[in-house]
Amino acid sequence: MQPEFWHKRWTTNQIGFHLPEVNPYLQRYWPQLSLEEGARVLVPLCGKSLDLLWLAKCGHEVLGVELSEKAVEDFFHEHQFDPDVSDQGPFTVYRAGSIEIWCGDFFALTAGDVADCSALYDRAALIALPPKMREQYAEHLKRILPKDSLGILITLDYDQAQKDGPPFAVLDDEVQKLFGASWELKILEDQDVLGESWKFVESGVTRLEERVYRVSSR
Repeated sequence: MQPEFWHKRWTTNQIGFHLPEVNPYLQRYWPQLSLEEGARVLVPLCGKSLDLLWLAKCGHEVLGVELSEKAVEDFFHEHQFDPDVSDQGPFTVYRAGSIEIWCGDFFALTAGDVADCSALYDRAALIALPPKMREQYAEHLKRILPKDSLGILITLDYDQAQKDGPPFAVLDDEVQKLFGASWELKILEDQDVLGESWKFVESGVTRLEERVYRVSSR
C-alpha cells in the first residue's frame, strides 16, 4: 500500500473502484444532513469521482484530496475544466469554480488546511486502506477536522479471507472501534450488493454488503 501501488493502478487504468455515475447513497442521504449552502466538504482519496461535481452542484465548496496526479488531471480534463494550479505546502492545488483537489499525501493535511470544512464524505477512502492505515486515517480525521463536523461514510462488509483488498472489508465492529469515541455513528442503510458485483462473485465471495453511516463528530 505504498504510493507506488496507487500510481500504478491509475497509470494502468486498474480503477474498478471508480464509479461512472454519482453514488446513489450520496444522493439519497446527503440532503438529510441539512448543511448550509456553501459548506465546505472534505473528500479524502477522491480520485476523479463524479461525486465531487454533484456536491458542487448542491452549492458546496468541495475539497478533494488525491495522491495520483493522473487522477486529478483526468478529472478536470474529462469535465473540460481549466483549473488554476498552485502550491500549498506539500500539495499541488487544482481549482476550478467551487472544486479544489489537493494532489498529495492525505496524511500531510493539517487542521489549518481544513479549518473551514464542516462536512466529510468518504465513499472509498477507509475501505482503500489496510488495517494499520485505517487506524492512522481515523486518528488523522479526529485530529484535523473541526468539531461538530457531519458526513457520510460508506463501507464494505464481506469475508476478507475470500478476497484480498483493496477494497477492504471494514466491519461494523471496526468502524465503532475506529470512530465511536470521537464520532456519533448511525447506520442509514445496509444493502446486499453481491448480485451487482461480478468481480467479487468471480473471486468466490459469498456475501457482500455496503453499509452507509451518518457520522457526526463529538
